[in-house]
Amino acid sequence: MTDAATTIAQLKELVLAFSQERDWEPFHHPKDLGVALASEVGELLDHFRYKSNEQIERDLGQPTTHREVSHELADCLWVILRLADVCQVDLSSSLLEKVQLAALKYPVEQSRGRADKYTAYQPTDPPE
Repeated sequence: MTDAATTIAQLKELVLAFSQERDWEPFHHPKDLGVALASEVGELLDHFRYKSNEQIERDLGQPTTHREVSHELADCLWVILRLADVCQVDLSSSLLEKVQLAALKYPVEQSRGRADKYTAYQPTDPPE
Protein backbone atom coordinates (compact mmCIF):
# COMPACT_ATOMS: atom_id res chain seq x y z
CA MET A 1 0.00 0.00 0.00
CA THR A 2 1.20 3.48 -0.84
CA ASP A 3 -0.45 6.89 -0.65
CA ALA A 4 -0.43 7.15 -4.43
CA ALA A 5 -2.17 3.81 -4.95
CA THR A 6 -4.58 3.59 -1.99
CA THR A 7 -7.98 5.20 -1.62
CA ILE A 8 -9.48 6.51 1.60
CA ALA A 9 -12.23 3.92 1.17
CA GLN A 10 -9.63 1.14 1.17
CA LEU A 11 -8.08 2.53 4.35
CA LYS A 12 -11.49 2.74 6.02
CA GLU A 13 -12.16 -0.88 5.05
CA LEU A 14 -8.77 -1.95 6.43
CA VAL A 15 -9.31 -0.47 9.90
CA LEU A 16 -12.97 -1.53 9.98
CA ALA A 17 -12.05 -5.15 9.19
CA PHE A 18 -9.37 -5.08 11.89
CA SER A 19 -11.88 -3.73 14.40
CA GLN A 20 -14.59 -6.20 13.39
CA GLU A 21 -12.23 -9.16 13.75
CA ARG A 22 -11.65 -8.12 17.37
CA ASP A 23 -15.27 -7.13 18.09
CA TRP A 24 -14.16 -3.58 18.94
CA GLU A 25 -17.07 -1.83 17.25
CA PRO A 26 -19.07 -1.63 20.52
CA PHE A 27 -16.30 0.64 21.84
CA HIS A 28 -16.11 2.87 18.75
CA HIS A 29 -18.55 5.65 19.62
CA PRO A 30 -17.80 9.20 18.46
CA LYS A 31 -16.90 10.40 21.97
CA ASP A 32 -14.58 7.48 22.62
CA LEU A 33 -12.91 7.79 19.24
CA GLY A 34 -12.54 11.54 19.79
CA VAL A 35 -10.79 10.92 23.09
CA ALA A 36 -8.60 8.29 21.42
CA LEU A 37 -7.67 10.79 18.71
CA ALA A 38 -6.67 13.41 21.27
CA SER A 39 -4.52 10.81 23.03
CA GLU A 40 -2.83 9.76 19.80
CA VAL A 41 -2.15 13.38 18.82
CA GLY A 42 -0.56 13.87 22.25
CA GLU A 43 1.72 10.89 21.64
CA LEU A 44 2.74 12.40 18.30
CA LEU A 45 3.45 15.78 19.87
CA ASP A 46 5.71 14.18 22.47
CA HIS A 47 8.27 13.80 19.68
CA PHE A 48 8.34 17.58 19.16
CA ARG A 49 7.87 18.98 22.65
CA TYR A 50 10.59 21.40 23.79
CA LYS A 51 12.58 20.97 20.59
CA SER A 52 13.57 23.55 18.03
CA ASN A 53 12.64 23.05 14.39
CA GLU A 54 16.30 22.25 13.72
CA GLN A 55 16.33 19.53 16.40
CA ILE A 56 13.13 18.03 15.03
CA GLU A 57 14.55 17.99 11.51
CA ARG A 58 17.70 16.23 12.76
CA ASP A 59 15.65 13.73 14.74
CA LEU A 60 13.44 12.95 11.75
CA GLY A 61 16.62 12.17 9.82
CA GLN A 62 17.22 9.27 12.21
CA PRO A 63 15.50 6.07 11.00
CA THR A 64 14.24 5.09 14.47
CA THR A 65 12.68 8.47 15.21
CA HIS A 66 11.24 8.73 11.70
CA ARG A 67 9.60 5.33 12.14
CA GLU A 68 8.20 6.27 15.56
CA VAL A 69 6.72 9.50 14.18
CA SER A 70 5.34 7.57 11.19
CA HIS A 71 3.62 5.14 13.54
CA GLU A 72 2.12 7.94 15.62
CA LEU A 73 0.77 9.61 12.47
CA ALA A 74 -0.64 6.25 11.37
CA ASP A 75 -2.35 5.88 14.77
CA CYS A 76 -3.94 9.33 14.31
CA LEU A 77 -5.08 8.45 10.79
CA TRP A 78 -6.45 5.12 12.02
CA VAL A 79 -8.67 6.84 14.55
CA ILE A 80 -9.73 9.54 12.09
CA LEU A 81 -10.75 6.85 9.60
CA ARG A 82 -12.81 4.99 12.22
CA LEU A 83 -14.39 8.22 13.46
CA ALA A 84 -15.30 9.24 9.91
CA ASP A 85 -16.79 5.82 9.27
CA VAL A 86 -18.81 5.80 12.50
CA CYS A 87 -20.04 9.36 11.86
CA GLN A 88 -20.73 8.56 8.18
CA VAL A 89 -18.44 11.32 6.94
CA ASP A 90 -17.01 11.25 3.44
CA LEU A 91 -13.53 12.61 4.14
CA SER A 92 -12.68 13.46 0.54
CA SER A 93 -15.74 15.63 -0.04
CA SER A 94 -15.42 17.16 3.44
CA LEU A 95 -11.80 18.10 2.83
CA LEU A 96 -12.61 19.59 -0.56
CA GLU A 97 -15.37 21.69 1.00
CA LYS A 98 -13.03 22.89 3.77
CA VAL A 99 -10.32 23.84 1.26
CA GLN A 100 -12.89 25.83 -0.73
CA LEU A 101 -14.08 27.61 2.43
CA ALA A 102 -10.49 28.29 3.50
CA ALA A 103 -9.79 29.83 0.09
CA LEU A 104 -12.54 32.37 0.81
CA LYS A 105 -11.14 33.16 4.27
CA TYR A 106 -7.53 33.24 3.10
CA PRO A 107 -7.37 34.98 -0.30
CA VAL A 108 -3.93 34.50 -1.85
CA GLU A 109 -3.30 38.23 -2.22
CA GLN A 110 -3.87 38.80 1.51
CA SER A 111 -2.52 35.64 3.05
CA ARG A 112 0.57 34.71 1.02
CA GLY A 113 3.53 34.35 3.38
CA ARG A 114 1.50 35.19 6.49
CA ALA A 115 0.78 32.89 9.40
CA ASP A 116 -1.96 35.15 10.80
CA LYS A 117 -5.48 33.94 11.38
CA TYR A 118 -7.79 35.33 8.69
CA THR A 119 -9.32 37.76 11.18
CA ALA A 120 -6.03 39.69 11.19
CA TYR A 121 -6.65 41.00 7.67
CA GLN A 122 -10.39 40.73 7.18
CA PRO A 123 -12.19 44.07 7.15
CA THR A 124 -13.97 44.96 10.34
CA ASP A 125 -17.21 46.85 10.57
CA PRO A 126 -16.66 50.62 10.63
CA PRO A 127 -17.27 52.29 13.97
CA GLU A 128 -20.73 53.80 14.35
